[in-house]
Amino acid sequence: MQQSTNHLLMVEPATFYANPQTMETNAYQVTGRVQDENGEIFRAARQEFCNFRDLLVEKGVTVTTVLGHEDCPDMVFPNWASTYSDDRLIIYPMLAENRSKERRPRIIDRLKRYYSNVEDWSHYEEKGLALESTASIVSDHVNKKGYSGLSKRTSPELVEKWAEYMGYDVIVFETKSHIGIPVYHTDFLMYIGSTMAGICSACIVDDDLRKQVLDRLSLTHEVVDFTMEQLQANCCNALEVVGKGGERMLTMSQAAYDALLSSQRATIEKHYKTLICPDLSTLERYGGGSARCMLMEMF
Repeated sequence: MQQSTNHLLMVEPATFYANPQTMETNAYQVTGRVQDENGEIFRAARQEFCNFRDLLVEKGVTVTTVLGHEDCPDMVFPNWASTYSDDRLIIYPMLAENRSKERRPRIIDRLKRYYSNVEDWSHYEEKGLALESTASIVSDHVNKKGYSGLSKRTSPELVEKWAEYMGYDVIVFETKSHIGIPVYHTDFLMYIGSTMAGICSACIVDDDLRKQVLDRLSLTHEVVDFTMEQLQANCCNALEVVGKGGERMLTMSQAAYDALLSSQRATIEKHYKTLICPDLSTLERYGGGSARCMLMEMF
């Protein structure tokens, strides 16, 4: 299986606000009740979405867009399914109730046109278990390796189930954010491209596991290690995508790019001639997610 794809699914928000059901677990999302009486936050978020989508299309990425639902403030971050080149589609259990509603039958039916081998694990929500797709497990597809930081949104039982089903060797570890709670999603602390990887290893709690993760990544990738402050600037929430002529590109937010050291930029630009860096400041502030969170890969 290739590491990256030229086809992405994006969900245009029908509504957007700071989701009160996710604030407990997301240290990077604004907390407290946020008023949006004039709809300014939603309009800004929707414009950021459109600009990002258009940038991707301009660079030759195929983007399938579906419309979100007004019951789902985080639907712009599709973490409830993943696809694979061997015709597999996995549907996942989510922690927050209004995030589980993102699994709309109309979108699932559309996906099933292209992926006939469907595994639906959403029923694990009844047991209080969650596994939020590629956000919970970051994969090195070429080498069949995975990495998973545990949190309320990532249950170890389901990580094990996924690893067995996919035939991947997954390293599982505990994490700690700048406020002491787990980093809510693994894809917020690391990404893996074809030849390089980015990670904030400082948030991996266990020293031995931190070394194990870094050593294994370094066997096949050049690794850029980010600071905890850069983690907060969304530097790890990036994704390799494929554009015109099969060019591999990296997308991250403008805030993430601005937070890079010159040496880190130089390393990244050795591997990627093109960086796609949209302004996602509204989505980042109120949603606690960034560029990678907005993209479902269609293999």
